[in-house]
Amino acid sequence: MKKLILSTIMAGAMAISANAQEFNKFSLEVGGGFNKPMAPLNRNFLSPSLNLGHIEFGARYMFNEKFGLKLDYGFGSVREAQGNDSQSLPFDTKYFRLNLQGVANIGRVMNFESFTRKFGLLMHGGAGIGLVNPELNAFNDFDDNVYTLIFGITPQFKISERVALVGDISTILNGRQTVTWDGAEAIRPDISNGFYGANGTWWTGTLGLNFYLGKAEQHADWFIAADKYATKEELATQINGIKDMLKDSDGDGVPDYLDKEPNTPAGARVNAAGMTLDSDGDGTPDHLDKCPFLPGPASTNGCPVEEIREEIDYMRKAINDGYVNVYYAFDSDKPLGYSVSAAQYVSNFLKRNPGVNVEVKGYADELGPEDYNIKLSERRAKAVYDLLVASGVDASRLSYKGYGEDTSVDKASADARQMARRASFELK
Repeated sequence: MKKLILSTIMAGAMAISANAQEFNKFSLEVGGGFNKPMAPLNRNFLSPSLNLGHIEFGARYMFNEKFGLKLDYGFGSVREAQGNDSQSLPFDTKYFRLNLQGVANIGRVMNFESFTRKFGLLMHGGAGIGLVNPELNAFNDFDDNVYTLIFGITPQFKISERVALVGDISTILNGRQTVTWDGAEAIRPDISNGFYGANGTWWTGTLGLNFYLGKAEQHADWFIAADKYATKEELATQINGIKDMLKDSDGDGVPDYLDKEPNTPAGARVNAAGMTLDSDGDGTPDHLDKCPFLPGPASTNGCPVEEIREEIDYMRKAINDGYVNVYYAFDSDKPLGYSVSAAQYVSNFLKRNPGVNVEVKGYADELGPEDYNIKLSERRAKAVYDLLVASGVDASRLSYKGYGEDTSVDKASADARQMARRASFELK
């Protein structure tokens, strides 16, 4: 048990040390894909559902794992829908935009790391400037200067610590757009300068790559912060304190911080709390009781003066009622040392009563997946089965089975969960 707890603590300390380093904050982004001008379009002009012709570049800086800023530049062209069924008049309009945007790492905000370390999600939004430049129709070569508002989402897939595959879908609103996307007419002929409202609407969909820059191992997009010790000295103090807690002063296999009787005599049989067992309740502890399952006075070393019942009746009741158990540490199928004597009691009884068979029944606590606990409980039962066979009991008199989780105990109690991690016996 001590080795298990100490190894767990040390693994946690190593994880803390590994994550204590700073994360990278800069990244470069490149992508390309489709655009779609939604409005305004003259009624004689149609745009395709997906027009291949958009490219964008960006640079991003993350203040922390969740929030940052990026500056990006996008450009491309929109054309008329083509094909045999298209009724659109031709148009060809170039555009560009330059935007400063805030970025939120939704993957970290929503704790995606609880179910994946490969997929992420960014949201972004901001404002900037742009240009719409028709090359055909009435307003060809007209430079339509606009301001832009942009909002979008960016799913991510981490390829490595330096590169991520990203997709992006963004909606852009053009303010003060004077002419239609097709360049055929002014949006509002009665307003000479066209300076009103966010009257141009379009969207882009791209696929691209993020390149992470910096000397640290991870970028903020994928960095998972952990609790950090202030100094190495503080970490050493914590570890030394844990080692002190794991001391076992009386050598009964139960560390002092769990031991409710830290001074039990050598060789005493104890339970998971380190308390001396008195299986038959006669006041004589098991390690001094020559008849540990038959109540009797101390004057006869715990054995009855006159045996009214056969030993098998007492043993059957003690064993079948769950007073004799072998216990295990968390996620282990190796019996804890202090409880191995329970298997020896059963072995001795079977040797004195050759007509009795026994089933070893394995159990687990409620932590972890149910199917895993079924297999773990069966391994625990098998371990005790092997102990009985090794002690000289014929295997034909033995059977074992894993019964999975013991739901009869309080799942929230560490002591109760320890009692659930056991192998019990049932005489047949």
